[in-house]
Amino acid sequence: MKLESILAYLDGYLGVTAHPDYPNALNGLQVEGPQEVTHLCTAVDASEAAITEAVHRNAHLLMVHHGLFWDGLRPLTGRRHRKVAHLIRGELGLYSIHLPLDAHAEIGNCILLTRALEVSPVGRFGAYQGAEVGWWGELNLERKQLVERAQVVLDGPVELLAYGPERTERVGVVTGSGGSLVEEAARLGLDTLVTGEGSHHVAIDAAELGVNIVYGGHYATETFGIRALGEHLAERFGLEQEFLNLPTGT
Repeated sequence: MKLESILAYLDGYLGVTAHPDYPNALNGLQVEGPQEVTHLCTAVDASEAAITEAVHRNAHLLMVHHGLFWDGLRPLTGRRHRKVAHLIRGELGLYSIHLPLDAHAEIGNCILLTRALEVSPVGRFGAYQGAEVGWWGELNLERKQLVERAQVVLDGPVELLAYGPERTERVGVVTGSGGSLVEEAARLGLDTLVTGEGSHHVAIDAAELGVNIVYGGHYATETFGIRALGEHLAERFGLEQEFLNLPTGT
């Protein structure tokens, strides 16, 4: 399949160019590779480990959620040079997609985690520059059971900040660094926020606002979308695809 055709399809399906994002996300093709793609790898991060593994597997394109440029405009020296050099020498293209993938209503991180937790989606929650990213919905469940369910879904440890009711009814889900949305959750009358991580002051906010927070880890909550995107493209274009599971521990 022509790379150009894949890129054009993604722009329409994910709304890449129209969706606001952080300046350093640089959604889209970040490093050019082969113009013909038959083998695709996906990963959460454009880490050296992910690039090395994708080259080892003879992939033509690596698609990630977090791209190369999160730390801004920096010299291509040291590890940054190693990554770009390995991409070019390995004839591997790199495509990155951040908030458009978090927010997508079909294969987005947030909707897939919402459904995996068996939260019944009602509406959107958590906006960035006017574009809704997460979801909120209904779930009548003891919060300890929600934690147990999350541990199974995320296949790892889950932390509970138990500052809300013992039984959940209205739950918000925003993957990654969504802890800062606790005030918005309280305004919407949500009793629980499920996310990846949050800063120190979020715990104080949650305690004072009476909202439970479930932290499942930034990496673990953001494997859903990029894995689903790889499967979607493989089915649509007849590509070979592999998800590279490389947890960061955060």
